[in-house]
Amino acid sequence: MSEGVKIIAVNRKARYDYSVDDCYECGIELLGTEVKSFRDGRISFPDAWAEVIKGEIWLRSLTVAENPFSSVFNHEPERKKRLLLHRDEIKRITRKVDEKGYTLIPLSFYFKKSRVKVELGLCKGKKAYDKRSDIRERDVKRDLAREFRHR
Repeated sequence: MSEGVKIIAVNRKARYDYSVDDCYECGIELLGTEVKSFRDGRISFPDAWAEVIKGEIWLRSLTVAENPFSSVFNHEPERKKRLLLHRDEIKRITRKVDEKGYTLIPLSFYFKKSRVKVELGLCKGKKAYDKRSDIRERDVKRDLAREFRHR
């Protein structure tokens, strides 16, 4: 990522459980108190996913903690949030999601020029043997790096 970008959170489990075919940078429609919670990093999204409803993409299962300093004007922590994309990107994503096995997973949240952005991945679930092969490759790379350091 370039300068002017502050990472809020990264979903490392998503890259382990899914193979990411395509990534999209999306804006996210938030309330004021939600932005404050994002600035504090008080979000949780281990099981978050997105769906296409009537030509719009909505993010589900993203928990944004309530802000303790805003009394009655607080937001609902579990509400679904609309993602902001161009119309042609939404059409492309809709075609892919309609195919068997594809789903939309948020990979990371970050600030870009004081706006909250979501890196949305078009993912396909991995089988157990795919995960084992990824672990094996990671171990081999780590061993090679260790050998080069010792020599």
